Amino acid sequence: METMQYPKFTPEMKKTHKILIPNMAPVQFRILAAAMEQAGYACELLENCGSQVCELGLKYVHNDTCYPALLVIGQFLDALGSGRYDLDRTALIITQTGGGCRASNYIHLLRKALVKAGYPQVPVVSLNFSGLEKDSGFPLTLPFLRKLLAAVYYGDLLVALKAQTEPYEMEKGAAKALQDKWLDVICGWVRQNKGYSGREMKAAMPKIAKEFASIPVQRVPKVKVGVVGEIYVKYSPLGNNDLEKFLDSQDCEVNLPGLMGFLQYCVYNLAETPRLYGGSFLEKHVPGLALQFIESMERTVIKVLQDNGYHAPLPFKELVKLADGIIGRGDTMGEGWLLTAEMIELVQAGYENIVCAQPFGCLPNHICGKGMINKIRELYPRANITPIDYDPSATQVNQENRIKLMLAVAQERLEESTQKASVSVQERAAVQVPAAQDPASQRPGAAIQPQPSTAGLVQSVQKALSGSEDSKNTERMKKNAKAAV
Repeated sequence: METMQYPKFTPEMKKTHKILIPNMAPVQFRILAAAMEQAGYACELLENCGSQVCELGLKYVHNDTCYPALLVIGQFLDALGSGRYDLDRTALIITQTGGGCRASNYIHLLRKALVKAGYPQVPVVSLNFSGLEKDSGFPLTLPFLRKLLAAVYYGDLLVALKAQTEPYEMEKGAAKALQDKWLDVICGWVRQNKGYSGREMKAAMPKIAKEFASIPVQRVPKVKVGVVGEIYVKYSPLGNNDLEKFLDSQDCEVNLPGLMGFLQYCVYNLAETPRLYGGSFLEKHVPGLALQFIESMERTVIKVLQDNGYHAPLPFKELVKLADGIIGRGDTMGEGWLLTAEMIELVQAGYENIVCAQPFGCLPNHICGKGMINKIRELYPRANITPIDYDPSATQVNQENRIKLMLAVAQERLEESTQKASVSVQERAAVQVPAAQDPASQRPGAAIQPQPSTAGLVQSVQKALSGSEDSKNTERMKKNAKAAV
C-alpha cells in the first residue's frame, strides 16, 4: 500500500512562510508568538471563532474524534479559506503530547483534512518534546525553550492577577487594561531578546504584581469558582464557549490553574513512568533536573503573589502528594492524576465550587475527573463540583444552565456563611460592649453610648464613695465650728 507523502516544514521555509498558531491559551500563546518572531519566524495567533469553525472540523474530521481536534482543525481550515493568506507560503503549527491521549494523533488528522479540503501544499510543524517528528525544520533550541518557559511564567502570573482583581475592581476594565499593557511590554521585551532570563523575570514580576495590587478594589464576599479539565477545553475560549467570561457575568471570582502545572506534570511523568515500569538511570533522574530548573521560577511566582496579597498555587512538589490515596501516579493518560490533584487543591484553597470541563467521550477525563468527584466529595463534603461536557451536539444554553445550578448552591452557601459570620461578629460585640439600659437608647437611630469597662466602673464607684466620705467629713466640721461659737 502506497504511503501518502505530506509536505515537511524545512529550514528554508523559515524565511518564506507564515506560521499560523491555534489559540489555546490566549495570554501565554501571545508571548509564545513573540518568542517565535524573535527567533526569525513570521507567525500569527489565530482569533477566528464562530460556529463555522466547528462545522468545518466536522466536515473534514470524523465526528467521533476528540472535540478539541475538531476545533483546532476547523480553526485552521477556516483561516486558510478566508483569503487572507498566500497558501503557498503558509504553514501550521500544532502540539503533540506523545502520550496515549488522542492529541498525539492530531497532526495526522490535520494533514489528511488539509488534503481533503484542497490545501495539500500546506506543511504542518509539530511542537513536541518526545521526538515524534524527528525531521522537523522547527528545532527546539535551548534559548527558545527558555523563552517558551518565560511565556508560561509571565502568562500564568498575568492570568492569576487579573482573575483575582477584576471581580472587585472599582473602575470597570482596569485589570484587563493593565493585563493588556503588560502583555505588550513583555512581548516587546521578548522580541528584543530580553526579559526572559531568571534574573530579569525576578526583577519584573514584583513590579507587575505591585501595579495590580494598586488598583482600587472593594473586597466583598463572592462565589469562588475553580476551572479544571482537559487542557484545550480548560483554557480555550473557543473550546469552552467563553466559560471564564460567562462566570464573570455571574459575579464570580474564577481560579484557572496555571499552564505551568501541566508542563511540570508532563516532565514529572517522564521520570515516573520508568520508575514504575522500569527504565534506565538517566530516564529516571534527568527529568528531575529539568523540574528543579522550573521550580526555581515557580518559587518566585508564588512569593510575588503572596507578597502582594493574592492567592498563590501550591508548589508542584506539594500538589503531587494531594492525589495520594485517591488515584495512582501511574495514571498519566491525558491530564491523569493532575486533574484530581488540582480539584483537591482548589477545594482546600476555598474554591470549592468547581467546573470540570471535558470533551464528550474523553476517556482520561471521565476517569480522572468525573470518576473522582464522588471520592472527593466524601473527603470534602463542601466540594460543589459539576462536570460539563463540550461537544458539537451540546448546546451552550444547556451547559450554562447546568453551571447556574451549581452557582445557585454556591450562592446559598455563601449567604449562609456570610450570615453566620455576621452573627458571630455581633455576638462578640455584645460581649465586649453591653447593651445600653436606657430605653431611649433602644430607639431606632439612637446613638449607642460608649459603656465603661469593668476597671472604669470600679474606679467610678471608688471615686463616688470617696466623694461621699469627704462630704460627711465636711458636714461634721461645720457642726463642730457652730458649737464652738
